[in-house]
Amino acid sequence: MSSISNDLVLFNELVEVLINEEKSHPVADRIDPGKLYDTVDLSLNPSAIIDDEFKKVLKDVLVSTPKTATSLFFNQLFGGRQSKAVLGDLLAVMLNNSMYTYKVAGPQVGIEQEIIRQSCDIIGYGDQSNGTFPTGGSMSNYMALVMARDAKDPNCRSEGMSKPMVVYTSKESHYSNGKNASFAGIGKNNIRYIAADSNGRMIPEKLEQQIIEDIKEGFTPTYVNATAGTTVLGAFDPIDKIADVTEKYGVWLHVDGAYCGSVIFSDKYKHLVTGIERSNSFSYNAHKMLGTPLTCSIILVNDKKHLHDSFSNQADYLYQTDGDDFNLGKTSFQCGRRNDALKFWTLWKSAGTNGLTQIVDHQFELANVAREYIRNNSNYTLYSFDDSISICFNYKDLDPSALCTALYEHQVTVVGFGSFEEDTFIRLVTINANNEKNDILNFFKILEEFVEKTPNLKKIEDKILEGS
Repeated sequence: MSSISNDLVLFNELVEVLINEEKSHPVADRIDPGKLYDTVDLSLNPSAIIDDEFKKVLKDVLVSTPKTATSLFFNQLFGGRQSKAVLGDLLAVMLNNSMYTYKVAGPQVGIEQEIIRQSCDIIGYGDQSNGTFPTGGSMSNYMALVMARDAKDPNCRSEGMSKPMVVYTSKESHYSNGKNASFAGIGKNNIRYIAADSNGRMIPEKLEQQIIEDIKEGFTPTYVNATAGTTVLGAFDPIDKIADVTEKYGVWLHVDGAYCGSVIFSDKYKHLVTGIERSNSFSYNAHKMLGTPLTCSIILVNDKKHLHDSFSNQADYLYQTDGDDFNLGKTSFQCGRRNDALKFWTLWKSAGTNGLTQIVDHQFELANVAREYIRNNSNYTLYSFDDSISICFNYKDLDPSALCTALYEHQVTVVGFGSFEEDTFIRLVTINANNEKNDILNFFKILEEFVEKTPNLKKIEDKILEGS
């Protein structure tokens, strides 16, 4: 048997171990960071190790790694596992194509472009639209900012910036905006953080006031980042009203839909991004609401010339055949780029667009289950609102950060906390579409049982708070 065949047999055996472990121990035993290298053999040694020893080490690593696909993982803006997408990702690893030229990617180029074309049609972009697959939501936002900068100052790529640019985003937007302003040469001090309303949505009137003030001060308003699903409350900025402002002042509008932009697939919830067709660019992450393996991010541009103007660079050693439309490296940030499209395509192809709709709608149904439970139990305080898959709440008078930490350290469940204005709360994210109603109710049950049977929780809480 060949080496690759042997390794595939081992892979199947390890996958079976992982799936069984997820069922019997859905929350991995926490290893103290200070004891990590003493607990799991992660050392790299001069000599090879025998197969049985190698297998044991791999099993130890699998068992001790946090399990993000189980019904008790609610911590991040991703979770669960769509098996058809996993199949596509495994095939992409075996094929090992790079997506910069048709010569080395072949039909995989068509797969990526089909996803982009269908996505552009769904949101109402025109015939000149296109897109690409960046490395994640942060990179999508960065690419949008660079295109906005170059559209406002076309000589910027060759001569450097000639205008004092300013950019705008909500106070509740993703933290990548600060980094991106620095990377793009605009500067963190030239970001204007616009106030949000009581539901965490950018206030368009405040945006326009700030733009008017910046124009008076001699700045050049360049870019507005609106959010479809803020990281804490899961709020949707009012895109239509923001577009009224950006069109009035000639400012690029990007919609960061990394978290919840996949509502474009839902007839019931796509109203949350009304006006999306008026944006200059839009991004969403299939590895979040749609459950593909990390990472799978898509940025779409209303006019594809901006991708070419900002990211193309001639390389005779690379682009030798087949034309620009099939050589995707001409419109992407990276050169060598793994195939992140195939896993999304295998999911979409197998489930159909209607299947993607069901995946998205189910997450909102689970969120409704959680909100209803909280509203019907007086020991809980609800901080979030309908039409969000982030359920923010507190239980009794317990400090949320301390309670979340204790739940994690005792391997009960994995859930995070967040803050909005003056409040800090537990943030339960119902993004795992494999969960059912009973899984959500079970979360509350085990939380309550943990508090009930942990009489020293107050001491744990005090200890955690002292160390923070």
